[in-house]
Amino acid sequence: MKTPKFWMVVPTLLVAGAVGLAYAKLPQPPMDDAAKAAAAAKKAKGAEAAKKGAEALARSQDRVVERYKKEKGIATAASAPAAKKK
Repeated sequence: MKTPKFWMVVPTLLVAGAVGLAYAKLPQPPMDDAAKAAAAAKKAKGAEAAKKGAEALARSQDRVVERYKKEKGIATAASAPAAKKK
């Protein structure tokens, strides 16, 4: 069967075009008031979670610094005035 190379490429191009159309990004539908409120609530919840995460990270970093200073024998600001009272 001797088919021209052109006719061998056509099915490949059709499949590639169909896949491209299937994966094409469609525009987002316009939001109504309920969807806007839900998006705002989700954004606020995410911001609150990020804030709590940042606070937890800061606390853990402070604990690590205090432990490091304690192990190395470095005087901390909280213990320095107590040492001067003696």
